[in-house]
Amino acid sequence: MGKIKARESQNVEYKSTWHDKYLEWICGFANAQGAVMYFGVNDNHEVIGLDNVDKLMEDIPNKIVTTMGIVVDVNLYEQDGLEYIEVVIEPSNIPINYRGKYYYRSGSTMQELRGPALQQFVLKKMGRSWDDITNDYATIDDLDQAAIDYFLRKGFENGRITDEERNLPVDILLQNLDLVGENGKLKNAALLLFAQKPQRYFTCVQFNIGRFGANEADLMFQDVVEGNIIQMADRVVDILKSKYLTMPITFKGMDRIEKLEVPEEALREILYNAIIHKDYTGVHIQMRVWGDHVEVWNDGELPIGYTPETLAGQHSSRPRNKNIANAFFKAGFIDAWGRGYKKIREGFEAAGLPIPTVENFCGGVRVMFQRKNATVNATVNATVNATVNATVKLNKTQEKIIAILRVDKFATYDVISKQLGVERTTVWRNIKKLQDIGRLRREGGDKDGYWKTIE
Repeated sequence: MGKIKARESQNVEYKSTWHDKYLEWICGFANAQGAVMYFGVNDNHEVIGLDNVDKLMEDIPNKIVTTMGIVVDVNLYEQDGLEYIEVVIEPSNIPINYRGKYYYRSGSTMQELRGPALQQFVLKKMGRSWDDITNDYATIDDLDQAAIDYFLRKGFENGRITDEERNLPVDILLQNLDLVGENGKLKNAALLLFAQKPQRYFTCVQFNIGRFGANEADLMFQDVVEGNIIQMADRVVDILKSKYLTMPITFKGMDRIEKLEVPEEALREILYNAIIHKDYTGVHIQMRVWGDHVEVWNDGELPIGYTPETLAGQHSSRPRNKNIANAFFKAGFIDAWGRGYKKIREGFEAAGLPIPTVENFCGGVRVMFQRKNATVNATVNATVNATVNATVKLNKTQEKIIAILRVDKFATYDVISKQLGVERTTVWRNIKKLQDIGRLRREGGDKDGYWKTIE
């Protein structure tokens, strides 16, 4: 039994027989990079022949054109007295559906596109992205001049914006950044980047940060970062420095140096990626901070055909939101050559930390990286807590809070505030201190959880 010499193609499929189910495959290949399919050939590339070849040579092209509206090359070949069929599918520059459903070949799997994934696919085929869509109701008056000034200052400092560009009228600046549609309306990207309150237009423009203890149910405290996305990374880093990550103190001569426990430039690159590549029709960005590692998750998986291994090697930049990516480039936050993950990897390597991992997870992308001294954190935390519990003297407010929570573990900040006759912020500050020294732990969520006192 002889083997065929297949036509060169990125995707080649061998099928021993024809079934109408393969029309879905043809649709998926047309929506992706195209393919060559052989029928009457087994997985070992050996010709085993087909029955009813004359009928198939008529049926296959007719079914393809009537159900999908595309024309493919269908060729009949013979080897050792056995006939087989070659179907050459070229990639289409418009979305193709089969009986109302859109299929896409990704790697070795055939996917049916639905919901946001279908929307993104259709926009991409049209040469557009979601952030390219215009908003019929927003105007320039809805933008925050402080955010625009911040963008211009950063771009000028990084050599990406000229002094002349800094002095352009806002409407001309937005046009130059391609943030205004042909109808004169602001694009989604303009509102995400510069709106005073982008949450008025998009429900999930926020960055949620949570500090977790023993498990997912042990949420110790949390923050929500809202507002425009051009300044979001700065806000997140400021909060991380203030209460989530440590900044060990060292001295160089007489100079006191406080350096973040993880490489800050690499951390910012992770944040920029999450913000730029987020699917803004989905849910908010989530950062989970644990004792030994941090997880950053954004809605929207890696570009179709990309894997974590793709990111580790040389690859092109394929932003989900091209207008947002362009603005971040002009601000000097990123480059346009797909070097983001390389910079992250190099930053963590230089800091002596393991390289962060990237994976598609729960419909989005999750990046995980270890904190400094992660391998000894559990031992250190236990030792520190035991030492602190034995040596740190509580102030009167903290002692009263512990007494209240021994009696009522479900007491809220407001309840404790009223009982003590102090401001709610005073209660919050002292409870955080009690958590930090290991005298208090939150069990469960904010609404259904309770406080556990630790002696």
